[in-house]
Amino acid sequence: MNPRLRLAIDKARYENMPADTIKRAIERGSGGGDAANLQEIMFEGYGPGGVAILVQTLTDNRNRTVSDLRTTFTRGGGALGESGSVAWQFDNKGLIGLEAKDTDPDEIALVAIDAGAEDVRVSDGFVEVYTGPTDLDRVRRQLADSGMTIASAELSMLPKTTTPLDDKVATQALRLLDQIEELDDVQKVYSNAEFPDSVLMEYAAG
Repeated sequence: MNPRLRLAIDKARYENMPADTIKRAIERGSGGGDAANLQEIMFEGYGPGGVAILVQTLTDNRNRTVSDLRTTFTRGGGALGESGSVAWQFDNKGLIGLEAKDTDPDEIALVAIDAGAEDVRVSDGFVEVYTGPTDLDRVRRQLADSGMTIASAELSMLPKTTTPLDDKVATQALRLLDQIEELDDVQKVYSNAEFPDSVLMEYAAG
C-alpha cells in the first residue's frame, strides 16, 4: 500500500539484495531499532564551474552531516549553499529504465505513453521513461504487466538545463561528486553538470 516503499524494495531486488537485508531495512525505516531518529534531508550546493548539486541524505545527526558536506564541498572547489539556492534548477520526476532486448523500443515507448509517461528516450537499446513523481509506480506496473524488462525504477531530480564544463573543470567536478557520494550519510547525488564524453571515458578508466 506504500508506493515509495514498494519502489525501494523492487530496486533492492533488481540489485540482488538478500531478503533478510531488505527486511531489516524496512524495520529500521518504520521506526524500529536504532533508526527512530533518522531524518531524510536534501542539501544544496555548488561545484567547480558553478554546477548545481543536490545531495539526498539520511542521517541521525544533522550537525555531523552538515560538517562533512561543508568540508567536502570546500576541499573539492565548491560550496555548500542555503536551502532553495539550487533546488529550483531541478524537477522531481519518476525515472524507469528498461532493456529493450527483443522488444522494439518504439513499442515500449507507446506502452509507456499510454500508461501516462511524460517522455521517453531511447539510446543503444536502453529506454528511459520519465513520469510525474506520483505516476511512477502506476507506469512501472503497467510496463511490467505488458512483459517489459524493467532494469530500474526510482524517483530522481532531473536538471531543467545543464551546465557544460571544459575538460579540467569536468574532472574536478567528477572528483567532487565521487567524494560526496562516499560520505556515510549520503544516499544520492544529483547535478546539472554536462561532462565531455572524453573526460567521462578517461575518468572511468583511471
